[in-house]
Amino acid sequence: MIKVALADDHEIVRYGIKMVLEDDPDIEVIWEASDGQETIDKMHQTAPDVLVADIRMPLLNGLEVAQKLKSDDPSVKIIMLTMHDDSEYVLKSVQFGADGYLLKDTNKTEFNKAVKMVHSGQKYFSGDISTTIVNSFVSGKPATEAQPAANTDYQLTKREKQILKLIYEGVSNKDIAEQLGKSIRTIETHRFNIMKKLEVNNITELLKKLDREGIAQTL
Repeated sequence: MIKVALADDHEIVRYGIKMVLEDDPDIEVIWEASDGQETIDKMHQTAPDVLVADIRMPLLNGLEVAQKLKSDDPSVKIIMLTMHDDSEYVLKSVQFGADGYLLKDTNKTEFNKAVKMVHSGQKYFSGDISTTIVNSFVSGKPATEAQPAANTDYQLTKREKQILKLIYEGVSNKDIAEQLGKSIRTIETHRFNIMKKLEVNNITELLKKLDREGIAQTL
């Protein structure tokens, strides 16, 4: 029996993944976590054979979780499960030691195959992801190549950094306003100013930039 742990901040997603995995008689989900810190804590209490972790999670994202766990114990087996197929996420995952990388539209057969291969000590990256990794080597920029330090300041105010951290964690404008005791319009103004300073046009570009340049880790 392969013991699997799931880390994803959406309960309905965890439920669906669990149903897919446990449909295979050789796989059992032993625990779930809804954020990065909870994942770290539970891993220290009860280590599974394979951890399936989303990249986007509150407190610590999946990449940070992988980096911390692998630095403590390189034998830990981790599959990144995400909706992002961007090369930056893929290569960062490899750099931080992920044993597999799957997209959330992966079918049941491939998902279970990935878990079993990683459990057996192999790597598993779906077709398109493998192409991204191969191309990085062909271009002379290996996946494990260290990236140069980037500007993480952008002259953000203390309040803007506080709001940016909440945005990164997936908190809505309404909930941010309630947490900080401000109006939604005030939060929207801050959000506009943040995106202007970081030179992005939408939330997708913002989140990618936070991950790509390591800004999220400085908030």
